[in-house]
Amino acid sequence: MKKENVYGSLGILPKEEMIEAKQNFQKLTIGLPKETSFQENRISLSPDSVSLLTHNGHKIIIENNAGEGANFSDKEYSDAGAEIVFSKEEVYESDVIVKIEPPTKQELKLLKKGQQLISAIQLQTRDKDYFNELIKKDITSVAIEHIMDKEGKLPILRSMGEIAGNTSILIASEYLSNVNSGKGLMLGGIAGLSPTDVVIIGSGTVGEYACRTALGLGCNVKVFDSSLSRLRRLHHHTQRNVSTSLIQPKSLRKALKRADVVIGALRSGDGRTPCVVSETMVKDMKEGSVIVDVSIDHGGCFETSEVTTHKKPIFNKHGIVHYCVPNIASRVARTSSFAICNVISQILLKMGEEGGVKNFMKKDEGIRNGVYTFKGMMTNKTLSKMFDFPYKDLDLIITAI
Repeated sequence: MKKENVYGSLGILPKEEMIEAKQNFQKLTIGLPKETSFQENRISLSPDSVSLLTHNGHKIIIENNAGEGANFSDKEYSDAGAEIVFSKEEVYESDVIVKIEPPTKQELKLLKKGQQLISAIQLQTRDKDYFNELIKKDITSVAIEHIMDKEGKLPILRSMGEIAGNTSILIASEYLSNVNSGKGLMLGGIAGLSPTDVVIIGSGTVGEYACRTALGLGCNVKVFDSSLSRLRRLHHHTQRNVSTSLIQPKSLRKALKRADVVIGALRSGDGRTPCVVSETMVKDMKEGSVIVDVSIDHGGCFETSEVTTHKKPIFNKHGIVHYCVPNIASRVARTSSFAICNVISQILLKMGEEGGVKNFMKKDEGIRNGVYTFKGMMTNKTLSKMFDFPYKDLDLIITAI
């Protein structure tokens, strides 16, 4: 008997794979306008993500030079299957608009009735008119920072926190070196020399990853927080290689006097970051020490902090170098863009597979957590209280559709 007949009789000949066809599949037209907000260099889809989406049947329209801040060229996007256009008006003809920053007032005027908007919300810079415009135009708005994963975490916020924590230590290293007129210290330690002292205020995601990076470089690290449970978790994650303390003025002042680097990484919740380091404490620090206030996005946790820019990132006060640039993740825009597109591209794929945003919302609790306007209604309880909008429960609306 021939070999192939033997295999055939046993039923083990290779067969064509049966691929399930999604009955509800909807082709999406996705628009990526160029970011115009101050210091925003990130983009929500990389060329690789665009290639993935176009190969799955979707159309991508990108404004020219939209990726230049993250060093993605128009040619890369064009080769990946995107259509490059030269006006925002053409981009805003798309079904789904995907951005990092919220639309500006000019961009709000370009939104069409019934479109989907996926972007950050940034409550600190929004007003009631912004939400009124979205509601009036029946925009389905999704805040990327509130999208949850299957574990109930906020993946984009966490990724940006990880990046900001790692980057804050690298920034501090730059400004300790002679190249930037610093003290000439190497951040870390070598045999025979005492390592540099790093104080981190806050043990959330930013604080944890700043701590990990500093420990990896060989620094002495002490972390302060107002939450004992967060400090206990950090102790566990770092295998007890870090000193931790509750925020108490006396112990904090003592640690700051010895510090070469201080990272401000307190979380603010919905309000301003608590200011826990007074100007007097800063005056008592060693001359040439470096403060990196990552919390400056929400007011900062140092009394001496003032907002700076990527072009002019530092100032010197009382002999202490202050780095207070909001949106540190935009400093490493390419890495940050990759991290964001890992989340956004999967959301867009699922949206198409499920037959559009409405069907997707019915099946995915994580995306519902990010929706704040839908069918001309405010569906976020916090926003409804802040701006005096009637609140509608999204879960009830979805079940009625």
